[in-house]
Amino acid sequence: MKTHYKLEGTPNSPVLVFSNSLGANYHMWDELVPLLLPYFRVLRYDTRGHGHSSVTPGEYSIELLGQDVIDLVDSLGIETFAFCGLSMGGLIGQWLGIHHSKRLKHLILCHTAAKIGNADRWNERIDRIQRDGTEGMAAETMDRWFTSAFQSDQPDKIAFMEQIFAKSPNAGYISCCAAIRDADFQSQLGEIQAKTLVITGDEDPVTNVEQAEFLVQHIPNCQLNVLPARHLSATEHPADFAELLLQFMVGTSVQDRGMHVRRTVLGDAHVDRSIQHINEMNADFQSFITEYAWGEIWTRPALDKPTRSFITLALLIALNRKDEFKMHVRAALHNGLTATEIKELIMHSALYCGLPAANEAIHAAEEIIQSI
Repeated sequence: MKTHYKLEGTPNSPVLVFSNSLGANYHMWDELVPLLLPYFRVLRYDTRGHGHSSVTPGEYSIELLGQDVIDLVDSLGIETFAFCGLSMGGLIGQWLGIHHSKRLKHLILCHTAAKIGNADRWNERIDRIQRDGTEGMAAETMDRWFTSAFQSDQPDKIAFMEQIFAKSPNAGYISCCAAIRDADFQSQLGEIQAKTLVITGDEDPVTNVEQAEFLVQHIPNCQLNVLPARHLSATEHPADFAELLLQFMVGTSVQDRGMHVRRTVLGDAHVDRSIQHINEMNADFQSFITEYAWGEIWTRPALDKPTRSFITLALLIALNRKDEFKMHVRAALHNGLTATEIKELIMHSALYCGLPAANEAIHAAEEIIQSI
C-alpha cells in the first residue's frame, strides 16, 4: 500500500493531519495550509483509493483507512498528532478517537456523523458509479459540496474541485463507499477521550447540524461550530475554518498564539527559563515580545519560519548582537535550517556586514551547533 502525502512545516512544531472527503484528495486543503503553517507541521494525505495513493482491490472499511493513518505517522516517526477529517475523513477521525485517543492531541470532526446515510443509499451510489463513473456525478456533487453563492462567485475553484472529483478513481471511490456504508460509531462515541471540535455547515445536505449535535452530545469534552456552508466549508471558507482550528488548538488571544509560536521556534526549555525570571521590571517587556514579535510578526503566513530565521540571523550579524544571534541559531535549527545553510549565510554576510562581524558569528554558531 502506497500512501501519497505531503508534510510541510518546521520539525519542532506539533503535527496536524488532514484527511480528505470522499471523491476529493489532499488538494482540498490547499488554501487552508498556509494559514496554519506558522503554528503546525501539516501532514495531508490522499486516502486509499483517492488521488495518487494506491487503489487496492475489494471493499474497504473505516478500520482499514484508519490503520493507514497510523501506518503513515509511524513511518514518519510521529508519535502524537492532531487530526482533522472531513466527511469520510471524519469517520476515520472517529475510529482514531475510539482506538488511538492517547495519540491524539486534538480531534476535529468536520461535516460528518456517527453514521452517514443508510445501506440502500450507498449501494445506489455504488451502482451509479459503476454505470456512469465519477465523471458522470461531478457536476451534481458540486451542488452538494458548495453553496450556490460560492459556485457563482468562485467558478475557477469550482472547476478545480470538479476536476478532482471527476478524476477520482472509480474503483477507489466504490471501495470507500462501502467503508462509509458499513461504518456506525453511534454506540462508541463515549470512548473518544481526545478533546474534540465538531464543525459543520448550516446548509450541509449530507451531514446536517442535527447529526453534528449528536456527536457533541455523545463525545466527552466536545464542542460545535457551524459555518455558513454546505459540505466543504474548509474549501469555501478557509480563513474562517483556520480561525476555528486556531481558537480550538492554540487559543483565542494574540498572547496565546504568540506563546505557541515562541515555544515552537525557541524551544520549551528556553521559554520556560524566561518565564521563571519574569519580575515586576520585565513582565511587560516579556508580554510585549510574546504578543508583537511572536504573535503578530512570526505568524504572518507570507514568509515561512525558516525564511524568517534566515532573515533574523542576517540582521543580528549586521547589528553584532552576539547573544541574540546564538539564541536564533538554535531557533533556526528548530525551524529546519541546516548547519551548512547557516554557514553559507555567515559567509555571505562577510561581504556585506564585514569580516569582524562574520568572524564573531561563525564562532558563535559553531558553539551552538556543537552543543546540540
